[in-house]
Amino acid sequence: MREVTLDVRHYGEPEYEASSKHPAVTMRSVSSMTGHGSIRKRILELEGPPEEIESYLTTFRAADSVVKAEPLTSLGEDHVYFVGAVDAERKHSISTQLSGMGLHYRTGTTISDGVERWIAYLEPDDDLAALIRAIERGGNDVELVRNVPLSTLDRPPELSVTCLTEDLTRRQRDVLVAAIELGYYDHGAGVGIEAVAAAVDLGSTTVWEHLSRAESKVMNRLVGRLS
Repeated sequence: MREVTLDVRHYGEPEYEASSKHPAVTMRSVSSMTGHGSIRKRILELEGPPEEIESYLTTFRAADSVVKAEPLTSLGEDHVYFVGAVDAERKHSISTQLSGMGLHYRTGTTISDGVERWIAYLEPDDDLAALIRAIERGGNDVELVRNVPLSTLDRPPELSVTCLTEDLTRRQRDVLVAAIELGYYDHGAGVGIEAVAAAVDLGSTTVWEHLSRAESKVMNRLVGRLS
């Protein structure tokens, strides 16, 4: 079995429209779809600057396929949970597509800067190229990010590493990787935040914010797995 990570620009969908217009906000699915008839709902998490989260919700609600986007927690915070209800007959679902192809996939998809990150598990006889073509037929852009073997499902080292970083946005991941490669975390290396900022062509304050959020997410995940 192989673990395959795909970055998808799902054009025309409310998640893409809201995320591409508000790249500072990350959306993560925290529940499966439920509902009867064509109306399906799920719980979603938004993370980012409070004012951007409110604008994100406004853009999300404006989509034709969205029936409701109702906050479950107070606005004005950098984390907000909300219920999103959509008309499934007017919305293309990658999860439904993967299920229809008989593929396993990881729940908790993250969407940031217009990119949905999907992690699927393919058997030896599953056709990766066919999977990518199927998603692209909807007019989407698909980038293969990762394709690694899993020796067993019980002890997959790649899966463990992925679990630590799956909540990171694309920008947080890029900044964290750059910091590690430059030696930012090496004791006595003398690499400061300015060097990381120069490497990723962002301001020092922005890089510090991305690193702070990335470090917090990774450490919280690590503590959860250690305990």
